[in-house]
Formats: sequence, C-alpha cells, structure tokens
Amino acid sequence: MAAESAAFTPLTLPVLPLDDEVVLPGMVVPLDLSDAEVRAAVEAAQAAASSEPGKPRVLLVPRVDGTYAKTGVLGTVEQVGRLADGDPGALIRGRHRVRIGAGTTGPGAALWVEGTRVDETVPDPLPGQVAELVKEYKALATAWLRKRGAWQVVDRVQAIDGVSALADNSGYSPFLTTDQKVELLETADPVARLKLATQQLRDHLAEQDVAETIAKDVQEGVDKQQREFLLRRQLEAVRKELRELNGEQEGEESDDYRARVEAADLPEKVREAALKEVDKLERSSDQSPEGSWIRTWLDTVLEMPWNERTEDAYDIQGAQAVLDAEHAGLEDVKERITEYLAVRKRRVDRGLGVVGGRRGGAVLALVGPPGVGKTSLGESVAHAMGRKFVRVALGGVRDEAEIRGHRRTYVGALPGRIVRAIKEAGSMNPVVLLDEIDKVGSDFRGDPAAALLEVLDPAQNHTFRDHYLEVELDLSDVVFLATANVLEAIPDALLDRMELVRLDGYTEDEKIVIARDHLLPRQLERAGLDGDEVKVEEGALRKLAGEYTREAGVRTLERSIARLLRKVAAQHELGERELPFTITEGDLRDLIGRPHHVPESAQEPAERRTSVPGVATGLAVTGAGGDVLYVEASLADPETGAAGLTLTGQLGDVMKESAQIALSFLRSHGAELELPVGDLKDRGVHIHFPAGAVPKDGPSAGITMTTALASLLSGRLVRTDVAMTGEVSLTGRVLPIGGVKQKLLAAHRAGVTTVIIPKRNEPDLDDVPAEVLDKLDVHAVTDVRQVLELALAPATNGAELEVPVAA
Repeated sequence: MAAESAAFTPLTLPVLPLDDEVVLPGMVVPLDLSDAEVRAAVEAAQAAASSEPGKPRVLLVPRVDGTYAKTGVLGTVEQVGRLADGDPGALIRGRHRVRIGAGTTGPGAALWVEGTRVDETVPDPLPGQVAELVKEYKALATAWLRKRGAWQVVDRVQAIDGVSALADNSGYSPFLTTDQKVELLETADPVARLKLATQQLRDHLAEQDVAETIAKDVQEGVDKQQREFLLRRQLEAVRKELRELNGEQEGEESDDYRARVEAADLPEKVREAALKEVDKLERSSDQSPEGSWIRTWLDTVLEMPWNERTEDAYDIQGAQAVLDAEHAGLEDVKERITEYLAVRKRRVDRGLGVVGGRRGGAVLALVGPPGVGKTSLGESVAHAMGRKFVRVALGGVRDEAEIRGHRRTYVGALPGRIVRAIKEAGSMNPVVLLDEIDKVGSDFRGDPAAALLEVLDPAQNHTFRDHYLEVELDLSDVVFLATANVLEAIPDALLDRMELVRLDGYTEDEKIVIARDHLLPRQLERAGLDGDEVKVEEGALRKLAGEYTREAGVRTLERSIARLLRKVAAQHELGERELPFTITEGDLRDLIGRPHHVPESAQEPAERRTSVPGVATGLAVTGAGGDVLYVEASLADPETGAAGLTLTGQLGDVMKESAQIALSFLRSHGAELELPVGDLKDRGVHIHFPAGAVPKDGPSAGITMTTALASLLSGRLVRTDVAMTGEVSLTGRVLPIGGVKQKLLAAHRAGVTTVIIPKRNEPDLDDVPAEVLDKLDVHAVTDVRQVLELALAPATNGAELEVPVAA
C-alpha cells in the first residue's frame, strides 16, 4: 500500500451518536432516521453538502453509557430512503478514523465538532511478521465463517489485502462486545489493531470449541437417558403383558415412601427429617445415585422400632429366682439387677418413668477372668427383666464407624452397631451386651472406644446421633452390659461412665454346683446320652475341678466333662461298656488320664517345689484370674566373680524394682535378722520366676522375693502350705495390693492352707466367700519380719531363727 501524507486538513463535521454500537472504516450500515439525533446529523450533513462538492459527511461516534469515545469514523451518506420495515433511513459508509477535537457551530440542530484524520499508514511491502499475522487472521476468520456457512464472505475476506482494512473488517463480527469494538476503533496503529482483532477471534474460537464439546457431551448424555428411559418403559410394558398373560394381579406400589412415612408411628423430628428426604426423592430422577441412597436411608428409618418398648417384669422375686436358676454364685451382679428392677418399679409407680427426657437405663461393666459367665449372664438378665437381648461383639473392632455408622454418602454406608442392635432387637429398651470391650483396638481409622463415650453416658445417650441416621436416638432406656477380662485395658474416660462389677471367679463348691446343675445336663444332651444312662458322682466332679483343672471359670471343667461323656459313649458303641454307668472318682484316670494339677501339699516332700531353700510361693492375678506364682533364688559361686543381681522370667519394670528393694532390705537388716548377708556382697544373686514365657509385672511379689532370699541365706525351707502376697518397702513395711479375692481363690484351688496378706487389705476379706475363708488360715501382717516368722520352717539343726516382731 502506498504511503499517505502525514498531514491532514482539519475537519468540521456534525456528530451522529451511536448508542452501544460501533462502526469501523469500510463498514456500510443502515441507520433509522426516526431517531431525532440521527436525523439531525444527516440533515445537517446534507445542508453542508449543498454548498460543497461530494456526498454529505457525518462523524459516527460511539456513545457508551452516555460517554462519547475519543475517536470517531467519518462516514458518507450514500443513500437516503426507506428501510425494509418502511421507516425512513439512511445508508452510511465508514471511511476513515477521525480524532475528535473541540466543539463548534454549524447549520442544523446537530452537534458539530472539529476533528483530525488519524494517520493509518503501513509500510509497503509488508514485513515478514506482519504478513504472517495477516495470514493467521485470514485463516482464523475463514474457519469461523465456514462454521457459520458463510462461504461468500470467505472469498471477500480472502480478497482484502490492506492491514488496516483487514483489521477493521472484524467490526462485522457479532460476537464482539461494544467495549471490544471501541478498543479496535481507538487503536490507531493498523498492525496493533490487527493483532488485537486476531487475539479476539482466537479467543472466541477457543470458547466456541469448548461450548461445542460441552454441548456434544450433554447431547450424548440426553440421548443415553432417553434411550434408557425408552428401554425401561418397554421393559415395564413387557412385564405387564406377562402378568396379564399369567393372570397375576398387579401389586401395590411399595415405593410410595410418603404414604409409608405418614402412616408410620415416628417421633416428630424423625418424621420431619423423613419427609424432607421424601421431597428430595420425588425431585430426583430414577437414575440418580442419590435416589438409591435416600431409599436405603428411608427403609432403615422405617424399620427402626421408634416407639416399641417391652414391658419390664417387675416381679422382683421372680427375677431373682430366674437369675439363681441360670447362674450359681455371682451375687454382686444379681444384687445389682435386683436393685435396678426395684428402683424402676418404684419410679413407674410414682410417675417418674421419664425425668428430664431421660429414662432409667443402666450401664454395667462386668470385669473378670474368662469362663466365669459374663457373656451368658447378659441373656439371663434380659430373661429376668422380660426384655429383648442382643449381643454386640467388639473384639477386634478398630473403625469408629462400626459404632457411630458411616456417612450415608459413602458407597455401602451402614448404620453403626448400636443402631443395628436396636433394629435387630425390635425394641427401644433391650439388654445390649457389649462383649469384650477391652479388646477394642485403635489405629489410623479411628478410636471406637472414644465413640462409645456418648453411647454409655447416661447424661448424653438420650440424644445419641448416628452418622448414618443423623436423627436423635434415645438410648436412655437401654441396659448396657459391657464385659472385659482386663480392667486396665479399658480407657479411664470410658470406665468412668460405667458401674463396675467384678466377677473374681468361682470357689470349688460353686464349681461343683455349676457342673451338676448346668454343665452336666448340657453335655449329656450334646453327647446324645440320657441322665439315666450316665451319672457322675459328686466326688468325681470335685476331683475334676480340683486336680484336672485350675481356672477361675468353668470352661475347662465343661470340656473335661464333655471328654468324659464322649469316652463313655464311644466305649458303649464299641461294646466295651454297658449302660447305665456311674462315673466315680476312681474311673477318671482310666477315662481321661492322670490329673494335671496336683496340690503341693499332696505331693511327696522330695517332689515339692519348696523342698529346697530359696523357693517361696506367691500369689498373682493374671488375665485368667488368680494364680500361684513360685519364686526361686540362688547364689553364684564366689570363684566365678559374678556379683550383682540377675532377674529372669520376663519381668516388668515394677517387679524388677521390687527385687532390688528386697535385696536392699536384706543387706541393710541382715545382721538384725541374723542372716549371713556377707555372701550378698561377693556372690551374685539370681532370682527367677518360672513360666518364663509369660510376662509378669506388679509390686505384690515383694514379700515373696524377700522370703525366698531369706530362705536361701538362712538355709531354712519355706513352708509348703504357705502362700503370700504384698508389696515390701525399704524399711520392711508390708504395703497393700489389689486382687485379694482372686488370689485367695487361687490359693484355695492350689491346696494352700495358710495365706499371708498385708494388714491394710484385711477389709477385702469381706468379699471372699465364707467357705473359702473357713479352709484358709489368713494372716494379716504389717512388717516383713512377721512374714519370715510365719513362712520359714524351723532350722534343721534345731536352732530356730529369732525374728523380732514389730509392735
């Protein structure tokens, strides 16, 4: 393009304002002369043109929100006539840009301004970059026009050679906003203007591609839904025809959840929540996954027994009789259940069944060794109260969602075990047994024990919220029975919410009663035998409990009885034994072999554990109940040079410290006790606790280790019939310990007749059964010197150890 002169003559032109419209040079636009401002500008231009050669000229200026642009376009009035709709109009062609100056006067009612033509020269020939830009713009414009089917316009665009004309041609683009067109108008440099037009066109094509992709995906989804809808309707029609062909009646609609919710007996807040979900269900489509979640949730809510309750049996004496008939012993639990029923009866009689929104539930923790009847006791409690019973096994549960439920947006979401237990029971006041609560685990998935805090808190559980249901559930009328073997494994915050009831194990007499009245009839039935065919004498049961088993519960005893009966049944089928048959004490060895636990007192003196100095008998508490624990002590040969204290038997830190205390006491008080403590300085001391594979800890073996060391140094044996428990201090004081009842029961089972306990544990003897205390000689001591006096046998040379007794 040839270069034009840089100097232009100033122009005086009437202003033709364009509201929210922009005309660029080269554009031809029709304007409606019905508009007063347009008509005034055209008439003023015609009046001025009458005295000058050429066509009338106007200045086309965009006006956006009442503000005029700084640059306009000089336009010539090509023709004045009528538009297609019959209104008067004018055809105006844009010529070139004009920079607007100051206002002036002129003929007519139009606004006249002075202006200067804008220089739009470009070099000729075009530089390489500009030529590439022209090529890119034409390619983009061609692509856009082809999508619209404007093939004739494509040829016109391809024929434009000027950079300025090509950039101004984008003024025809309908997708440009007024602001974008004004920006094009006010960009004087043709190359910059072409870059701007190219960028605007490129952005529009990118948006168009995205919109087309979205529209295509939507259309495909709609087509799929329409096809699925059509197929489902066809399937329904086929099923209807098959029902009519087979003469079946069309069933009632089971999906009418609104009618089911309105007909159900639900609490008010639950009803409101259910109806909200029904509204969501009615608005959702059949294919929506949310619909299936809502249906599952509504089914769960409608299956819950919101207002179902069983009437408690307030026959207190009858409940006591049921408990006594189904379980021997366990007096503490029976008394607690009887007290609960008595209080419930009085509250109902006085109209105090519900106080402050809370009912009179109970939360008990049954802690004791395995086999004492904790789990079976829960069913007996439900039977005595006339309530439904449901068992929730918590052993190994590690996910807190097992207790509180999953959020229902998860795939496969379920309510928690508490809600499922209520649903299974079909009643809002069942007896729920939380079995093995001490075996609940905790890891990265959560802490189920923490989730149980609200469930087992009588002050909170009347408004329990499950994550799945998300409505309040009243658990205040539920009787929760939690069972555990180890009290220390239960978190303190959880234990604080439960009433603790200890089950310390059975005495031998109680075991005989349980075996005779419960275990034997059950095992006879399982072995296919009749009570008239096989009988077991009480002496045989006593020997089974005392010498073939040594446990706090009765599980091993029941297995032994089952083994006896299986043996008899097998011998009868083989023709080796005739029925009826009575099993006596003498038949046990032939049927099930030799005894496994012979009491120390029944063994020969040379075979007893305490037949050598340095061995003492202690008492301990394990997860399986009370047990007898032997302590062995020895001195190393002085020639070996192995001085110091060696401890073996997989001991805990507390027990190791007790051994150090016992040794320190004897070293400091050896002269007083007339013991050769000089050996302790040069010779190594070794204390061992047999059953080395079993971990042991606690302070209660203190006096036992002291007695074993004193026996070793003095050469005096520890009495076979003596067992002891108690913590020792550096001054020789005997301090109190725990588990007295379980330890005395273990001593009784082991055949021990004399037991030494701390003086401050004397009140704990009230919990020990009377038949056990009658067979034990219990000594309560305050000082370790009294322990040595009672436990050590006289010296073999006739010189007894004189032990001063503390006042």
